[in-house]
Amino acid sequence: MTHVLHRLIGHDYPVAVRGEGVHIYDSTGKQYLDATGGAAVSCLGHAHPDVINAMKAQLDKIEFAHTSFFTTPVLEGLADDLAAHAPKGIDHTFFVSGGSEAIEAALKMARQYFVEKGEPQRRHLIARRQSYHGITLGALAIGGRPGPRKQFAPLLIETHHVSPVYEYRDRRADETPQAYGERLAQELEDKVNELGGENVIAFIAETVVGATLGAAPPVPGYFKRVREICTKHGILLILDEVMCGMGRTGTLHACEQDGIAPDLMAIAKGLGGGFMPIGALMMSGEIYNSIANGSRVFQHSHTYTGHPLACAAALAVQEVIRRDNLLENVRTQGARLTRRLQERFANHPFVGDVRGRGLFQGVELVADRATKETFNPARKVHAQIKQEAMNRGLMTYPMGGTVEGLSGNHILLAPPFIIDGDAIDTLVERLGETIDAVTGV
Repeated sequence: MTHVLHRLIGHDYPVAVRGEGVHIYDSTGKQYLDATGGAAVSCLGHAHPDVINAMKAQLDKIEFAHTSFFTTPVLEGLADDLAAHAPKGIDHTFFVSGGSEAIEAALKMARQYFVEKGEPQRRHLIARRQSYHGITLGALAIGGRPGPRKQFAPLLIETHHVSPVYEYRDRRADETPQAYGERLAQELEDKVNELGGENVIAFIAETVVGATLGAAPPVPGYFKRVREICTKHGILLILDEVMCGMGRTGTLHACEQDGIAPDLMAIAKGLGGGFMPIGALMMSGEIYNSIANGSRVFQHSHTYTGHPLACAAALAVQEVIRRDNLLENVRTQGARLTRRLQERFANHPFVGDVRGRGLFQGVELVADRATKETFNPARKVHAQIKQEAMNRGLMTYPMGGTVEGLSGNHILLAPPFIIDGDAIDTLVERLGETIDAVTGV
């Protein structure tokens, strides 16, 4: 008998009692290789001593100070650290407790920016289908996955959606990747023109789409054209790097690899590495100054904004990543993971695609490799994969509804940045055995 409302009621969950490095151990002593970092969270693995020591040191100073009364050295220090390593033009940060909160803050900040500028007619938000931006009402409204939205639809604000970058299924055989990206960017501009550019607040997108598409990266040139379109129409570009950011793809911010900077950027997960709940909204100097020189108050706040213990954990995580050159390891081991996945599934009849960047990889499963036909959704292949992998001591992040939220299955992989080559090989070996067992190879 449990008094917890678990994610899946009635499911018999193992009890996690200890974490160490890239592994979690349950109450029976069984070891699990954490191939997903929980949900792309545990970038330093588990029980990293330097982060734990930083948290203990902060507790010896002060555990909580409400930001309506005080700032703290660690809050200022983390904001300084993020500004020093941010994309061009991004120089201020508002702290929250997670990704959904960061997205909510982004939507309200974007609207307030235009009100402060004297453009209150701007009200439209454009996002992409098959996007996941969080589970709160504002985040659901801009999210593009129909399943989670359905029962809450009467409560959601009006939003607009265009196509995602989903090269495996949507790029035509006669298109180059660049031409495909241009077609998608033109679809965005057509939507802006339909709504009237002067009425649009922002375009919101995951730089690399995570949970709903399985680490689907943008094609070359796509985001540069998106940035040009937003700038042309005076529209804000909001990048959701909650899952794909903070080093996960091999650069601190995923958008660095696309040569652009957003106006607003949501981060979380790898920011604090799971040691404490923390997320953040990063913003351009122009947006910050519009409020600083206007009302001087962002009409949005949370009790745990700038929580000292969370900030201490996040600052320590970022310092370890730099000190230990872990972004280089993300690139090196990410290349190894890509190679090993491609080798293992090169001729697999039920694996259609391997994709991603760095230690953010996706494997799409299909019922027929030649036609890309999906498995019957009633079979719930993703759920079978998750359980079979757990049986084999492997934590994966499988999802269904890959294709328009209705059918299709993929597996997301996001291991800790500290992973080594031997663990990568073990990961791929166990994943291969899992997929073979579920598909009957």
